[in-house]
Amino acid sequence: MRVTHQSKWGMLGAMALAVASLISAKPARAQAVQWQTLNDEVTALSGAGKYDQAVVVATKALAIAEKALGPDHPDVDTSLNNLALLYSMQGQYAAAEPLYKRSLAIRERALGKDHPDVATTLNILAGHAKAQGQYAAAEPLYKRALEIRETVLGPDHANVATILNNLAELYRTQGQYAAAEPLYKRSLAILEKAYGPDHPSVATSLNNLALLYAAQGQYAAAEPLYKRVIATDEKTLGPDHPDVARSLSNLAGLYRAQDQHAAAVPLYQRSLSIMEGALGKDHPDVAVALNNLAGVYDAHGQHAAAEPLYQRALAILEKAVGKDHPEVATTLNNLASLYAAQGQSAAAEPLYKRSLAIREKALGKDHPDVAQSLNNLAGLYKAQGQYVAAEPLYTRAVAIAEKALGPNHPHVATAISNLADLYRKTDRLKEAEPLEARAKAIRDIKR
Repeated sequence: MRVTHQSKWGMLGAMALAVASLISAKPARAQAVQWQTLNDEVTALSGAGKYDQAVVVATKALAIAEKALGPDHPDVDTSLNNLALLYSMQGQYAAAEPLYKRSLAIRERALGKDHPDVATTLNILAGHAKAQGQYAAAEPLYKRALEIRETVLGPDHANVATILNNLAELYRTQGQYAAAEPLYKRSLAILEKAYGPDHPSVATSLNNLALLYAAQGQYAAAEPLYKRVIATDEKTLGPDHPDVARSLSNLAGLYRAQDQHAAAVPLYQRSLSIMEGALGKDHPDVAVALNNLAGVYDAHGQHAAAEPLYQRALAILEKAVGKDHPEVATTLNNLASLYAAQGQSAAAEPLYKRSLAIREKALGKDHPDVAQSLNNLAGLYKAQGQYVAAEPLYTRAVAIAEKALGPNHPHVATAISNLADLYRKTDRLKEAEPLEARAKAIRDIKR
């Protein structure tokens, strides 16, 4: 199972509506110039994908704000959020979480528990939990943020649409498509009313609804939405904007899912060209585009074309976000799968193992991506006839998927099908057959 990114919002895998952004405020007159200069530098470095350098500068900005105003001043919250966001962008969730929680505490004390800015931090914390596969923790945070915004701002405010979208994303990730669709549609209706049909935020909402349809195999419903997104982005942002590149990639992914190789490749190629021109050849989002193009080559057996693209993506990500980032794990997984498809097990195994180790460390041992890594490593062992080594990995992958995604998620069906196949190969038909029946029942669920 290979992973590529077909999100409008690029390598962070966030289809949400601007969950967080770097903010500016002045802590005190004496330090204002230095503090603002540092924040400007943080924004520039982050925009260039130089997250390690941005963290150093953001840490200095936080220290200046704390010294000038004290640790609990509302303006310190700005620096806390900036630093936390940078850690999140590098997959350093353990470093980011206490900063976000401290920010929440400051806002609740200073503004009251029902202030819109409190809802903003709750939204960020929920997104942070979602990124780590902590879906049960994310849902009540999103719901509380939604309740605050609806009460304070009204049910038709654009900021309500943001939370609706993010909650829908949470449900989509868990395969709860029936719960997600009305939220996406309500979000879209609010944004169209607030901004008109051609606004970039409307395009984002359309993109996410299209992702939902694509996930359900409703390709005919998804395609016109993606095309409308591209047209809107090109009109409002220009043909060479990174968001156009992301939209092209999403449409290409839809064609790839339908095995329309000839339609997908030029869209992925144009997406890559735009990203390189707009962001520079070493930006993390360029690595995403490389992964996507490599993936479509790989899927059609063009391994010689895919391999250097995966390798270049890996080099970019290791330099930009560090060797232990989840995105590095994704690219390692993709490259390993390429080698496995060519029967190069000795090359694939250490990459799968490294991908698994990164994900366990960065995301926690019960994250769905950990289940994917376990599944892929088990598949490699199964292909070599190493059934004893493969079985506990498949069993653990099933347990993680069921816990994180629920017993009826499509990924659970995949995991138990793989385990059932192992049982068949080892003549354990009595164990295989009920798993096969369960997998079929999951796939037959109307979502």
